[in-house]
Amino acid sequence: MTAAKKIRRALLSVTDKTGLVEFAQALTGHGVELISTGGTARALRDAGLAVRDISDLTGFPEMLDGRVKTLHPKVHGGLLYIRGNAEHEAAVAAHQIAPIDMVVVNLYAFEKTAAQPGVAFGHLIENIDIGGPSMVRSAAKNFEDVAIVTRVADYAALAEELNANAGALSRATRWKLAKQAFATTAAYDAAIANTLEHIADAPEPAQPAVPDANAFPATLRVSYPLAQSLRYGENPHQSAALYTDGSGLGVAGAKQLQGKELSFNNLVDLDACWELAQELSSEPAVAIIKHTNPCGAATGATVLEAYQKALAADPISAFGGVIGVNRIVDGPAAEEIAKLFVEAIAAPGFTPEALERFAAKKNLRLVEIQTAPARPVVKNVSGGLLLQDADTGRIAEADLKTVTKRPPTPEELRALLFAWRVCKHVKSNAIVYTRDGQTVGVGAGQMSRVDAAKFGAQKAVLPLAGTVAASDAFFPFPDGLEAVVQAGATAVIQPGGSVRDEEVIAAADRLGIAMVFTGIRHFRH
Repeated sequence: MTAAKKIRRALLSVTDKTGLVEFAQALTGHGVELISTGGTARALRDAGLAVRDISDLTGFPEMLDGRVKTLHPKVHGGLLYIRGNAEHEAAVAAHQIAPIDMVVVNLYAFEKTAAQPGVAFGHLIENIDIGGPSMVRSAAKNFEDVAIVTRVADYAALAEELNANAGALSRATRWKLAKQAFATTAAYDAAIANTLEHIADAPEPAQPAVPDANAFPATLRVSYPLAQSLRYGENPHQSAALYTDGSGLGVAGAKQLQGKELSFNNLVDLDACWELAQELSSEPAVAIIKHTNPCGAATGATVLEAYQKALAADPISAFGGVIGVNRIVDGPAAEEIAKLFVEAIAAPGFTPEALERFAAKKNLRLVEIQTAPARPVVKNVSGGLLLQDADTGRIAEADLKTVTKRPPTPEELRALLFAWRVCKHVKSNAIVYTRDGQTVGVGAGQMSRVDAAKFGAQKAVLPLAGTVAASDAFFPFPDGLEAVVQAGATAVIQPGGSVRDEEVIAAADRLGIAMVFTGIRHFRH
């Protein structure tokens, strides 16, 4: 058996017709006979290529609205028989089965269909490809004799190899294609299973396929293709890679405009700063992150104002951090940001003036991101995985419960809501001091809530007098509340729910501060 196999007959049936004609032209340039189906055949004929219909090969018409066209022995026999095997050769000769040396297939866009709001259940089911995956698996299993092409991105390289090898593909290439093919069908089946598992009762075909948002899958199926290998992980002795869901959204799907290659830690920090910036979506906002925690976050009338306020909160810690911005970065903001050494900046866009200003900082990573929908959070534990809903909990003024004799002033109330949104993105135990849309002190990741209150106050560069404070979980004792008031806070926002709430409320009244309960907490481990 020779390693390289010449391609003499190819079956093409694709949903995504990008690059189809050019690849088919490359095949015919080597004398390859083209067999095709439906819309693929029409596209090839419209380009002036000679195409044999699948029904001509099988002697059986396409039927049942195209559901049955490639599910036939003359297709799968042509793919699966082992060339050179005497028994197989005799069988295909007896049944007049012609060899098929290449299959070019991409599958019905099930995931795109499933993502459509209110998609009809019948339409969803109809977009489950049957013939395509069957051909992919048959061709991939017999990779010794057949090349299976499932990615448009491979067309150019395959055409080059065919040109270099007189119309033949190497065994190494066929093996690579086969592995990609099995990964494709695995991901496709996982997407179908994950989608259907969330639909508790099958509605009538014309009714929308409404998923049960509260249902967790009986089996967690994860299939993300490799986006890029990273230089290393959290530390140089750890290997790392980035995988993406293919949506092109979020940090994993971001477009890097300039700078050094993104590292593992860059990506983790960028995700943290981007999520916090989006949390403050009602106004221009900037979040400066160091080791996934905000050292400064602020809103302003402009990106420049928001950045200046965020930086002022802790300019020392901001050095070497990453910055998230929820608006397009303009020239004035870029001029000011460029004065600070930062690793990366994430934003929905950058004006030409901003790009020109940042161009002088060759190592600065500029990342353009489109917001991704909230996804479940997955964490590794030894022997398994934890899965939870994303923390999308938001509160408004109407959700707050004033529990002290003194209610917060309108200014305090605005500051409390801002503090709460920032506190959600700080590692627990967390205490955040804010004033006028600006963090003033951040106490993150402490074992004791009292220590978090004291640490946030110690880190503060700006005056703490007249600030408000947010606590991501309840104060279990009055001492934590006393610490934030001693630091200068005049109002507090916290979830409530402690068995000692009455003691804490009494302490707040004794200290003369306002305190509101949210009824929800934001642990971030």
